[in-house]
Amino acid sequence: MRNPLPKLLGGVAISGLVLSFAPSAQELPSISRIVPVPGGDVRIDWTAPQGELFRLETSGDLVRWQPWITLRSSGTGRQTDAAAPHLKSRFYRSLPVTDAETLTGDHLETEAGDAVIHPVNHASFVIQWNGIMIYNDPVGGAAAYSGLPPADLILVSHSHGDHFSAATLSAVLGPEGAIVAPRDVFNSLSAALRARTTVLANGEGTEWLGVGVEAVPAYNSRHSRGSGNGYVVTIGGRRLYMSGDTGDVAEMRSLVNIDVAFLCMNVPFTMTVTEAASAVRDFRPRVVYPYHYRNQDSTLSNLESFKSMVGLDGGTEVRIRNWY
Repeated sequence: MRNPLPKLLGGVAISGLVLSFAPSAQELPSISRIVPVPGGDVRIDWTAPQGELFRLETSGDLVRWQPWITLRSSGTGRQTDAAAPHLKSRFYRSLPVTDAETLTGDHLETEAGDAVIHPVNHASFVIQWNGIMIYNDPVGGAAAYSGLPPADLILVSHSHGDHFSAATLSAVLGPEGAIVAPRDVFNSLSAALRARTTVLANGEGTEWLGVGVEAVPAYNSRHSRGSGNGYVVTIGGRRLYMSGDTGDVAEMRSLVNIDVAFLCMNVPFTMTVTEAASAVRDFRPRVVYPYHYRNQDSTLSNLESFKSMVGLDGGTEVRIRNWY
């Protein structure tokens, strides 16, 4: 039964029980407050020195701690935990991060260490895992990826300009890096980039540096079937689905054992919020990130409505992050 206290002082908190103690200067970064929010989520307010890289960690028993999210401090801030409603207990603590090479972003525990998921913009994000940098649909030129390690593996879903930029591929691809793309993208590449690209059609797969990649159909009335890919990526025993630009298609609804899904929802190019939520309730990823949610008229899709429609009964955590 949830019985959160209105305020937490110190470094450890739980949504149903709060352990509190007065913080000292040496304990920064620190959790300053825990607050329940409508729908069952928990809001964690934190304080940390300006510019400091720090990590929020979680535990179910105060024994085994798991990194949750790595942040760079702006002095004070807050983070919402959408996993809390699905768990019996949830403890939190904050720790400084000393490795300057660590990316900010959400942590995903795998059999081979944590993956860190770092949103960039719209359909673009990067994943740092096991010393490997995976880029998804990088566009925007080198400046959009300033400060990030170069790509070891780049996934390109299709040839539209908000997903594919040959100049950006050249700017971010590491010296030994590789690209996976559909045929339409391959045909638009220079000879130098073609030499480093594996073409996958829907249903085909490949492996690179221990990363498994399967191309899955992504299509609708504005994207012809076979011209683009969604991807199911396997890292350390975890399966991540990148939807690309897709409509509400049977192949997406039939996906199984998806740990993390990145799901598009903008009109009129991909899915409506209602379609996306219905699909999630069918294939039930453990975590879903709504992304690619800017509409043609520059408004943003209603993510709170999406979250409400997904609900809690299916066991999916809806993780809303800042993509714009």
